[in-house]
Amino acid sequence: MIILLKYGANKTDADEIVGQIASMGLKPLYMPGVERTVIGAIGDERVLEKLHLENHPAVERVDKILTPYKLVSRDLYPIDTVVKIGNVPIGGGHFAVIAGPCAVESEEQMLKVAEIVKAHGGNALRGGAFKPRSSPYSFQGLGIEGLKILNKVSKITNLPTVTEVLEVQDVEAVEKYASAFQIGARNMQNFRLLKIVGQSKKPIILKRGLAATVSDLLLAAEYIVSEGNPNVILCERGIRTFETATRNTLDLNAIPYIKKHSHLPVIVDPSHGTGVRDFVEPMTKAAIACGADGVIIEVHNDPKNALSDGYQSLFPEQFASLMKNIRPFIQAANKK
Repeated sequence: MIILLKYGANKTDADEIVGQIASMGLKPLYMPGVERTVIGAIGDERVLEKLHLENHPAVERVDKILTPYKLVSRDLYPIDTVVKIGNVPIGGGHFAVIAGPCAVESEEQMLKVAEIVKAHGGNALRGGAFKPRSSPYSFQGLGIEGLKILNKVSKITNLPTVTEVLEVQDVEAVEKYASAFQIGARNMQNFRLLKIVGQSKKPIILKRGLAATVSDLLLAAEYIVSEGNPNVILCERGIRTFETATRNTLDLNAIPYIKKHSHLPVIVDPSHGTGVRDFVEPMTKAAIACGADGVIIEVHNDPKNALSDGYQSLFPEQFASLMKNIRPFIQAANKK
């Protein structure tokens, strides 16, 4: 359930209600807004009804949330959530471009790519230190050394960083060296990992699984938020279908659907969504038109010699062209 407090309700009122909810063995969630305060109550609604909170003088109304995902539902929190990666806002009318190579290969490579991303207006830097690969013989990433490189390049260029975390035991290291976690498609329903990153306050980009429904994605986000971390960014990155013309099928229907049903920001990964570098720009434009709050794109200084996903990584000149060509689309979508 959600309890919407009246205009003018103060922290004392909220604390009293939160205490009553907790006393009944339910989980309270305190969400102060700019104009209103919302309190969530997770647990058996029949127990909550015994409190008759609708009679409290500070309460405007009490509503049930019927969706299986409660905390990420727009029914609970109708205002768009803005999540910051470093100083970069995502959501709430802002549009962000996160770009970089699939994998951290060396300090020289990462610095070159970061300079390209920054020079053409990119907002944040991506790069994988731990790489989940379909083949055990493919490049698996540099691990901790890759995280250190990413951190060093971030300090040099002043770009916040996003990198994937694969294992529970790596959460602490990724939290130390990166600005944001990425939960990849293969780990979207790794519920133990979701709970652990949910105990962090760092932002999390949660990618849709290869065969996951949008509801599955929202429920995965619920695992994170229910642990206390509201800083979740959803990512549509394509799903597996019968179509073989592209690497995956980029489901842009998901963008307006998520926007209607959840307050969380949502971005698109056209690189993995298509697997074809020439399709990245048109699908980025389409994502903006559908209401996406940003994109995460693979860019490499030398894609021909990339150790991972070189075939879908943009060349520097392609990234420069993309950044120039999407500006009218961002303006038309009333994004900043």
